[in-house]
Amino acid sequence: MDKKSLTAVARQQLKLAATATSGRSSQTLFGGHAHALRQTVVGLSAGQSLAEHDNAGDATLLVISGTLTLISGTNEWKGSAGDLLVVPKARHSVKAIDDVAFLLTVAK
Repeated sequence: MDKKSLTAVARQQLKLAATATSGRSSQTLFGGHAHALRQTVVGLSAGQSLAEHDNAGDATLLVISGTLTLISGTNEWKGSAGDLLVVPKARHSVKAIDDVAFLLTVAK
């Protein structure tokens, strides 16, 4: 059994994002490309984005802290701490409204 504190990992990723030139940082907690399930904590500094990309499978975003916007085409969904957003099966992007950390879960 492996136990992680999402709050602590989120705090760490936000610190790393604040010093990264890209304004983002991430750490995969479980799974990876060789697994069917991947869970990654992503930290984005305010105003930064994950560029538009395709959905690699079923996916959700669980906002740990901060606020973000999930964008797909003309649709936008705002997420705040505690919100779970289902990622659409279409091209999408994520924009940090303020410093935000979220758990991205992808099942291929």
